[in-house]
Amino acid sequence: MTTLFDHAVEATRQLPPEAQDDVARVLLRLIGDDVEKIYHLSPEESTAIDRSVAQAERGEFASEVEVRQVWAKYGF
Repeated sequence: MTTLFDHAVEATRQLPPEAQDDVARVLLRLIGDDVEKIYHLSPEESTAIDRSVAQAERGEFASEVEVRQVWAKYGF
């Protein structure tokens, strides 16, 4: 194991379990060993993403107050 890779693994160990799993998924994808099946969006999900992209392209973003309200709703 290289020093850089060892450092990355050690840094990852300090993350919460969910974040560790995210890092592992990215790494496995990079080396071509996907452990999960490809997710196919439903028509509703695809439409929602298209709507979000269009809003971003128009520069329509949530205000700081709106973001804080969402965080508070989920306990952050």
